[in-house]
Amino acid sequence: PIVVSFLFVCFLVFVFLFVLFFSFLLCVFTPKGTAYESVKIAIETGYRHIDGALIYYNEHEVGQAIRDKIADGTVKREDIFYCGKLWNTFHPPELVRPTLEKTLTTLQLDYVDLYIIELPMAFKPGDEFNPKDESGKWLYHETDLCATWEALEACKDAGLVKSLGVSNFNKRQLELILNKPGLKHKPVSNQIMDNSLIITLPNVYPASRPMTAGIGSSAPRDPEKDKRKRMDGWI
Repeated sequence: PIVVSFLFVCFLVFVFLFVLFFSFLLCVFTPKGTAYESVKIAIETGYRHIDGALIYYNEHEVGQAIRDKIADGTVKREDIFYCGKLWNTFHPPELVRPTLEKTLTTLQLDYVDLYIIELPMAFKPGDEFNPKDESGKWLYHETDLCATWEALEACKDAGLVKSLGVSNFNKRQLELILNKPGLKHKPVSNQIMDNSLIITLPNVYPASRPMTAGIGSSAPRDPEKDKRKRMDGWI
């Protein structure tokens, strides 16, 4: 009985890891058009909150799906709540608005409903979204979160975004913004990343709920992702 129980537990572990691995593959290596069809079906099913991001490499498909469902009368623009994210390489204040404007151009929308700082740490600005040195260590960049937030506030004042938020901020990082002198707009949300893939695959940036437009990976650049970045207007 002990041997049988042990083998059964091993079998369950194998099944779990098998499903986890192929779920990861499906998320990271989605064929062209998958995001478009997924968002269309989600809207038709009743989803109205769509969580997207630059690092998902599919903003062009997501935007097309939203526009098509607006065009066919399924929804109006005000029915959709779209969340976009400021990626780590665009924290310097002078990069914030151009980055948001690029996302809006790719989505072909006039505004996003929520725009959040995806992670509190910044990477070295440049063409590479996940910059590393020769030894494979992340290239971080010193930035002032308060200065980044002020640039986001200017985007809200300009009508490019309805609300502002953060993601994966701890108490101290939140208080930096909340206690900032001259704060004009408080963060309306702190989106927290919670995904079992983090345990076994630490280099994955999982999407969040409720309707996620995709998932990004910190794996080396590949032609397919470069193609998606070109379609989104980033390279």
